Amino acid sequence: MRSARLTLLVTVLVVLAGCGGGPSSGGDATPEPTPTGTGTPAPTTAEATPTPTPDRDGFADPETDRLGWEAGYWYDEPLEVNASDGLNQSERAAVVARTMARIERIRNLEFESAVPVDVVDREAYRARENVTATAFDEQVWEALLLVGEDRSVEAVFESFYGASVQGSYVPSEDRIVVVSDADRPTIDRRTLTHELVHALQDQHFGFDRNASEPRDARLARQALTEGDAGYVADLYEERCGTTWSCLPRPDGGPVAGLDGDMGVYVAAYQPYSDGPAFVHHLRERGGWSAVDAAYDAPPTSASQVIHPDRYSEWSPERVRIEDRSAGNWSRFDRAPPGTTVGEASVFATLHANGGVEPFHLQRPTRSHRRYNYTHPTSTGWVGDRLVPYRSVEGEYGYVFRTEWETTGDAAAFAIAYRGLLGERWGAERRDGDVLVVPSGPYADAFRVERSGTTVTVTNAPTVADLDAVHAG
Repeated sequence: MRSARLTLLVTVLVVLAGCGGGPSSGGDATPEPTPTGTGTPAPTTAEATPTPTPDRDGFADPETDRLGWEAGYWYDEPLEVNASDGLNQSERAAVVARTMARIERIRNLEFESAVPVDVVDREAYRARENVTATAFDEQVWEALLLVGEDRSVEAVFESFYGASVQGSYVPSEDRIVVVSDADRPTIDRRTLTHELVHALQDQHFGFDRNASEPRDARLARQALTEGDAGYVADLYEERCGTTWSCLPRPDGGPVAGLDGDMGVYVAAYQPYSDGPAFVHHLRERGGWSAVDAAYDAPPTSASQVIHPDRYSEWSPERVRIEDRSAGNWSRFDRAPPGTTVGEASVFATLHANGGVEPFHLQRPTRSHRRYNYTHPTSTGWVGDRLVPYRSVEGEYGYVFRTEWETTGDAAAFAIAYRGLLGERWGAERRDGDVLVVPSGPYADAFRVERSGTTVTVTNAPTVADLDAVHAG
């Protein structure tokens, strides 16, 4: 199997372990930097290939493919499988086939082809990783106060994915990889369900890849695909133990060490958290056909997912930052010159730096929502632009401009952002709107200005460099 590649686009869709550890209750995330696999996975593959099977009592195979039947198994058919010591190849093929049939029954879509499933241990998965991130990525995550200058984005995400990925679907290969933490490789039914839904999505809708898509729009699109997969997995789990017999789920294995990177996790996990609730909202309004239609008109901002009533009547404002750099400073040579991080990323910044009470995240407010990304300080967000800069001497800075619904919202965010710098990172006030963090991973000069509903944060290595990055 070729190595997986996790890029700024959706070339690999991964399932992440939930914040509480154990088997995932979430879905796959669009990764930020680029992990590229180099190792060798376990050699076993289960491919559900339709073959004639003997008639079983009440479960005769149909003459042609039917919704709710796959590769010789009906959705409600019992399996003679012993999962306590792992699954051999034939058992795994049966489990995959029945899971596909059950997904068809729930999602009302037919699988068009078989989907191979590989199982690898975590050590093999980690060996396949080779994370890369650009200098532009480094500045975006530093501007969000999530990855400081003492660490690299590459190292953070290599550790993050290595510890928390539970499975992945590779669209370019139409193949699923499940990561097993058990001594004898096992398949968690929820992870398998989630990734099979991604294969079903790929067969019916495909996955768009847009290199210039801003982070906010990327998270929104991801929330649809992850939400669909997570919602179907929810409905699957509701049937287990009631209308369906299901194999037991394996123990969760080691819990990802996220204590130092919860902000990164919160930023990446939002599509998994709010996506299922968003898809549930669509289905409640117009059935599965409304969910299908959303693939032709996906949400364009994470705010439409956090607040589903905004889809599709609301859209974020386009925020511009004029280039006021001088001297040896300039923008990165890329088009467009910056990105839009969105309400979800702003919330992650607040959460990671003490601007949100610790337990706020774990108070979901809607059915099928994992965590609560709605907060008074971030809800008034209506647009932003983040543009990194660099000097010929190899130093970096950025301009982060946010637009808010009211002047009160803008004032609240400006106060909160100054508070994060001062209380969390020891910033000292200087003349006007300037603050200086004297030491630590965010040791820089900051100018935080508010004008009406607009807040502009300018960052540079020193106070003297602030105007060279962006004249006030």
